[in-house]
Amino acid sequence: MSPPEADNHAAERGSLVPFVLLSFLIALVMVCGGITASVGFLEQRDVQSLCDGAAVAAANAVDEGRYFATSGQDAVPLSQESVNSAVADYLTSASEGLDAWSTSTDGRSVEVVCTRFVVLPFAALFLGGNEVERTAVASARSPFSP
Repeated sequence: MSPPEADNHAAERGSLVPFVLLSFLIALVMVCGGITASVGFLEQRDVQSLCDGAAVAAANAVDEGRYFATSGQDAVPLSQESVNSAVADYLTSASEGLDAWSTSTDGRSVEVVCTRFVVLPFAALFLGGNEVERTAVASARSPFSP
C-alpha cells in the first residue's frame, strides 16, 4: 500500500497545465484588445487632424467676388462653393483620404464633418470582422469676418 502523500500528489498531477494555458489565453486576448483599441484611437486622431486642416483651409477660402464687391463692409467672406472647393483641394493634397465629408457655413465660420471606415487589427475577434466608422467634426472662423 502506498503512503497517503503519494496519492494526493498523483491526484494533483497535471492540474497546473490548464491554469497556465488559460492564463496565457487571457493575456493574449488582453494584448490583442489593447492593440485594437490603440489602432482605433490613432485612426480617430488622424481623421480629426485631417478634418481640422480642412476646416482651417475652408475658413481661409474667401469668396473674393462677394467680399470685395462691398469693400469688405458687412460682407460674409465665405460661400458654400468656396468652402467646398477649399476642402476638396485640401483633401486631394492630403496623403490619406476620407470616405465621406460634408461642409456647412454661415458665411463667417465653417463646419466640416469627416468620416473614414477602417478595419482594425483583430476585428474578427472583437467586432465580428466589421469596419469601424471614425467620424470627426471640426469648425473654424474666417479671419476676414467683420
